[in-house]
Amino acid sequence: MAAPDRFDPWDPAFVADPYPAYAGLRERGRVHYYEPSDQWLVPRHADVSALLRDRRLGRTYRHRFTDEEFGRTAPPPEREPFHTLNDHGMLDLEPPDHTRIRRLVTKAFTPRTVERLKPYVEGLAGDLVAALVDAGGGDLLRDVAEPLPVAVIAEMLGIPESDRAPLRPWSADICGMYELNPSEETARRAVRASVEFSDYLRTLIAARREDPGDDLISGLIAAHDEDDDRLTEQEMISTCVLLLNAGHEATVNSTVNGWWALFRHPDQLAALRADHSLVPGAVEELMRYDTPLQLFERWVLDEIEIDGTVIPRGAELALLFGSANHDPAVFADPGRLDLSRRDNPHISFSAGIHYCVGAPLARIELAASMTALLERAPSLRLAKEPERTPNFVIRGLTGLAVEVG
Repeated sequence: MAAPDRFDPWDPAFVADPYPAYAGLRERGRVHYYEPSDQWLVPRHADVSALLRDRRLGRTYRHRFTDEEFGRTAPPPEREPFHTLNDHGMLDLEPPDHTRIRRLVTKAFTPRTVERLKPYVEGLAGDLVAALVDAGGGDLLRDVAEPLPVAVIAEMLGIPESDRAPLRPWSADICGMYELNPSEETARRAVRASVEFSDYLRTLIAARREDPGDDLISGLIAAHDEDDDRLTEQEMISTCVLLLNAGHEATVNSTVNGWWALFRHPDQLAALRADHSLVPGAVEELMRYDTPLQLFERWVLDEIEIDGTVIPRGAELALLFGSANHDPAVFADPGRLDLSRRDNPHISFSAGIHYCVGAPLARIELAASMTALLERAPSLRLAKEPERTPNFVIRGLTGLAVEVG
């Protein structure tokens, strides 16, 4: 399947390999209007990086404008449960609410908390890989990539093991709404998952309020109850869902995208197997090389100009992370996978006030699973070529079949 030279997020060939089309966008200019999604595409690293920090843009506009004032249509009423859940999470808020919530979350999500999880993460990664080796192989996504971060964030939140089965399906259904122009069926699934996930967390929060534990939900309750700046119950629910979704989606996809890239570059895999000290740099390079979140959106709150093109208030920008991470103005030979790359300012964790609060944990998880696979499954090899998920924004595989021994 030849990679197309035009941006088309609904074309399977483009989804399979969007990077040639990104190169065309970068060469043709700094900003392009894309009518099918009514967005302005921004493909270059310098612009994406600067716009992520530009306060004339926002993840929401409702802190300043009504839908009517902003020239937008309110979401249909039947989607209200999804939007209530999504719109109260800090990823989709702007100051002052974003500042308040992020400060309270950071109190419970400290570097010490994350570092304290490292032995648990490494032990769990080792157990998952040992099971894969004992079985002679399996699906790297199902057997290692997915259960590791889901278990870690569930452990952090204090979600009992017996309650964890629906977490990934709920997350997948909710995250379907982050694709461009989601279908009515996607919206229905997201609404149902939003209701079920919210109901579950409301019950769990009530139980933790009665009997606090050493977990993130209890920490959020303490922040809610003790500070002048408080988290409402809806903000707590939305924060927990955001931490669960963001806390594993990127890690799952970075793991399978990364190993698929390594299998296609045997020289780099051989170098990694020979020198495990390359792991930290490999994690960064693999996230750059095949970016798990390809696009991040921003609303234009105040008119801006990009390279002589005026973007009016009310427009939406599509910041192309995948393209920015392959910009030759920043990365030497960007189409080459180079695990020893030193200068690697990728933006896979975003930037500015919405920089990923879970980035340190994601790095620990990715390094733990990679190290466990290198140490315990040195003969790991691809069993069959994988298939891409049909999604563009959240880039991943449907599975990654591997053999050991």
